[in-house]
Amino acid sequence: MGRGEFKVTMSNQEVVAAALPLQDYWLPLSNLDLLLPPLDVGVFFCYKNKQSMNFGSMVGVLKKAMAQALVTFYAFSGEVVPNSDGEPEILCNNRGVDFTEAFADIELKELNFYDPDQSVEGKLVPKKKHGVLAVQVTELNCGGVVVACTFDHRIADAYSTNMFLVSWAEMAQSKSLTIQPTFRRSLLNPRRPGHIDPSLNDMYVPVTALPPPSKGRTTDDHDHLISRIYYITSEQLENLQALATSNGYKRTKLESFCAFLWKMVAKSDTSNDRAQKLCKMGIVVDGRARLSEGNYQNDHATLMAAYFGNVLSIPFGGENIEDLTEKPLSWVAEEVHDFLECAVTKEHFLGLIDWVESHRPVPGLAKIYYSGSNEGPAFVVSSGQRFPSSKVDFGWGSPVFGSYHFPWGGSAGYVMPMPSPVGNGDWIVYMHMMKGQMELMEKEAAHVLRPLTFDYLN
Repeated sequence: MGRGEFKVTMSNQEVVAAALPLQDYWLPLSNLDLLLPPLDVGVFFCYKNKQSMNFGSMVGVLKKAMAQALVTFYAFSGEVVPNSDGEPEILCNNRGVDFTEAFADIELKELNFYDPDQSVEGKLVPKKKHGVLAVQVTELNCGGVVVACTFDHRIADAYSTNMFLVSWAEMAQSKSLTIQPTFRRSLLNPRRPGHIDPSLNDMYVPVTALPPPSKGRTTDDHDHLISRIYYITSEQLENLQALATSNGYKRTKLESFCAFLWKMVAKSDTSNDRAQKLCKMGIVVDGRARLSEGNYQNDHATLMAAYFGNVLSIPFGGENIEDLTEKPLSWVAEEVHDFLECAVTKEHFLGLIDWVESHRPVPGLAKIYYSGSNEGPAFVVSSGQRFPSSKVDFGWGSPVFGSYHFPWGGSAGYVMPMPSPVGNGDWIVYMHMMKGQMELMEKEAAHVLRPLTFDYLN
């Protein structure tokens, strides 16, 4: 216990299916879903002890509400099966969600939030073995509870999962759903004829064109990807924003934070050939609002806002390591803004849908996902600013803390900034990066990235 070690015991496992009988049918994936490799994403929420409710009652509420929510979010109750072309599709057969109950021999205040590899991985967030979604509810020594989910990223992006989480909580409190999801794939149909901007070939690659994995990685054997969770105060975010602004161009907090990370990751590369290397950074862009631009059908924007699936693109930039290290934050922020600019348009997303169509049934992949290793450091930043932590209230209060947990298996790092549950403008930042990169940031930017503790949350 002194090192934060604890034991988790599984007490019950069952399958929760939709409350109403659903007719089996096939739901194809959209072209933008087909860009995702088979990745599972975790998310977890921590709740303080609710004196008026025991663990069994809480579990009962969660199961009943999930059975109701799955009637509307039926894709989460199905399974992924290849079609005749070998492409994944969802068989909506209401196989249900694997639901595990567990007990962890630790108190909430003792959980090591800073090091989720030690406290969360393989313990509190379930491994998904079947279906599309898995859930684990864990009772803690203090009476607190952790509710965690793991979902197939090919079926849902964070936006879609957030919709489900909020709806699940609304069902638990017998509220009417704020949003009704739509699975209308025709919203993302390719154009006839298609139009593909050449820039998309720099961002995406058919998997058949990927080089084989290098056998002799030159990366230091002691360096490897690890997960950490930090917080950044609103004052530090404003400070980064001020440093990133130049010539009257005010950069967003996300652009400013990304520029700071890009500089730090570049600086952490100490290899002998660093002068010839590039450091790459990608930023996840949601296309829902972009695809609604200029469409004057009244319901189109509403449908896109409720669309369930993946509507993402990952533009990235690659800059010389020495430039990133030596030039001011405002220069780096301008580079961030420039590579983002090409992807925050309707045409970019329409072109991406057409790009996938032109390569089917061969799947595509964002090049940045495969980057890293010998090419120079690479990482992706996803914006979790819509993370609905405060809305995931099942009837025993909002969570003290919630976060995504995504050690994604790519060779590039992954970063997810989210709003702090404290509600003071701070950010929580989940990072899955090289150990050496993290050590440099902790050494040189300890005033920006602060290890997350229960004291901060309390």
